[in-house]
Parts: sequence; C-alpha cells; structure tokens
Amino acid sequence: MSIEELVVEKLQKLDSEQQQQVLAFIDSLPNQQEPAKAEPSSLGKKLRELRAQIVASGEPLLSREELDREIAERRGGVSIPIAAY
Repeated sequence: MSIEELVVEKLQKLDSEQQQQVLAFIDSLPNQQEPAKAEPSSLGKKLRELRAQIVASGEPLLSREELDREIAERRGGVSIPIAAY
C-alpha cells in the first residue's frame, strides 16, 4: 500500500474536526517543489553590496583563517573561531 493510500485510509477514520486539523497541518508544511526564499534583511543586502564592491575592486576576499587572524588582531590577540558561534 502506498503512502498516499495509507494517509487516505487513516484520514477517513477521523472525525470532521480532526480532518480539518490534518488539512491545516498539511497547509503549514513548506511546498518542496517551490522552496521558500527568505527575503534578505537590510544588513544582509548591505553586506552583499559591500562584498560585490570588494570583488569588483580586485581585492581578494579573506579565507576563513585570514578572517579569524584579522579578528584576533582587532581584539588584541584574543581569538574565537567564527565556527564557534
């Protein structure tokens, strides 16, 4: 028996109120065929603009290690890897 058939069979055994709850639950699930794209925040948009400017200038982007090193230098030698956040 397929999943669809099992769901229909179990759904038919529920009363009207429970069927409405099942329908509401199904409607709340994200549609896998059309993944929802979150709208970037204003900070996210600004960061993307800054990155594009850096790339356009020819300046190479920092690697993860270089970024960790620069942050540590700005914090007076204290290093907390970004992956720890």
